[in-house]
Amino acid sequence: MSSPFFDAVILGAGAAGLFCAAQAGQRGLRVLLIDHSPRVAEKIRISGGGRCNFTNRDLDAQAPQRHFVGQNPQFARAALSRYRPEDFIALVQRHGIAFHEKHKGQLFCDHSAQDIITMLLAECAQGQVERWQPCGVKNIGFLASSPDGAMGSSYQIDTDRGPVRARSLVLATGGLSIPKIGASDLGYRIAQQFGLPLVERRPGLVPLTFAGQDWQPYAHLAGLALPVTISAGPKGRRTRFDEDLLFTHRGLSGPAVLQISSYWQPGQPIAIDLAPGVELPQALALAKARSKKRIANELASLVPTRLAEAWAGQSPDWQRPINEASDKALTRLAEHLGRWQLTPSGTEGYQKAEVTLGGVDTRALSQHSLECKTQPGLYCIGEVVDIAGWLGGYNFQWAWASAHACAQALPGAGG
Repeated sequence: MSSPFFDAVILGAGAAGLFCAAQAGQRGLRVLLIDHSPRVAEKIRISGGGRCNFTNRDLDAQAPQRHFVGQNPQFARAALSRYRPEDFIALVQRHGIAFHEKHKGQLFCDHSAQDIITMLLAECAQGQVERWQPCGVKNIGFLASSPDGAMGSSYQIDTDRGPVRARSLVLATGGLSIPKIGASDLGYRIAQQFGLPLVERRPGLVPLTFAGQDWQPYAHLAGLALPVTISAGPKGRRTRFDEDLLFTHRGLSGPAVLQISSYWQPGQPIAIDLAPGVELPQALALAKARSKKRIANELASLVPTRLAEAWAGQSPDWQRPINEASDKALTRLAEHLGRWQLTPSGTEGYQKAEVTLGGVDTRALSQHSLECKTQPGLYCIGEVVDIAGWLGGYNFQWAWASAHACAQALPGAGG
């Protein structure tokens, strides 16, 4: 008995895989979607606190490097400019999903992330996509042409449900982040099998940790959040974000730290302004001239009280009435708060990372179709590619855009 034949087999039923399958199926292609997990699109389900930050209105498709990282963020330009946030928003609206803008262009479902999953499954059903789930992949082979010479190249995929053949194979397998919901390295292993170069992978959008002794003075601040300006990188090319910071028992988290973690390199320091928008030297000098309160009390009018107490407690020069402090001591305090420099010992790893940095090298792919240049009929989309977005819906938009570009390029029976 011959193996069932599909125009495309898509590995991975996450955001990119579901959307690509739906788009290709609605073009009339016969599509099979395979995923090893029993549950569909778990990363969508848990995203945005369960409400799915599904895109970002502020994305500038003409300058994607502003919102994406990788060895060549410009690679994303073609896909992002052809399928824009407003295109996905229109799809969400057609399905009657209520949503709202929360912060800096970030769009969330009013009700639940399940609304997006239900929408994608409905789109797949409209495209008559066949879905095998859970289903593991055992082996993949490539045939340069059919045994009888009647057709061109194809892929043989051996699965837990038996073998299938396909004209095209799409890797939408995601990255290594959040292994507890089924993340795996399958896509990278398949890429390596077919000789595709990989950029070193590491956790992105992840909390930063600090050595125990170094962090001891700040561990008791766990749970404290405040707006900051955070930066990292070499002089002249530093990246900075104005976001909220969260102290944890092991280090720092919150949007500010998640954002900068994608730019931070091991061994590098980061710099944090704990009182952005405040001219600390002048503020402390004015307080000295009019007040006899403790420095910590005056500082508490500029930063959260717990932070003020912790900072003032770090030096005997700061544990006195402010009118008795030397100008030099107050200048040093202002510098310490306005440019707190510290070097992370590491990150919380893939368990807490929202994305995986690195992946399939974009130089191996067509930026218009996401097809591999050296391996006909093999496509890579979404997180498996060396493109990662900022926090705030950008990674989902890359999933939709790369999936759409691939789906439009996939050849059908006559292609």
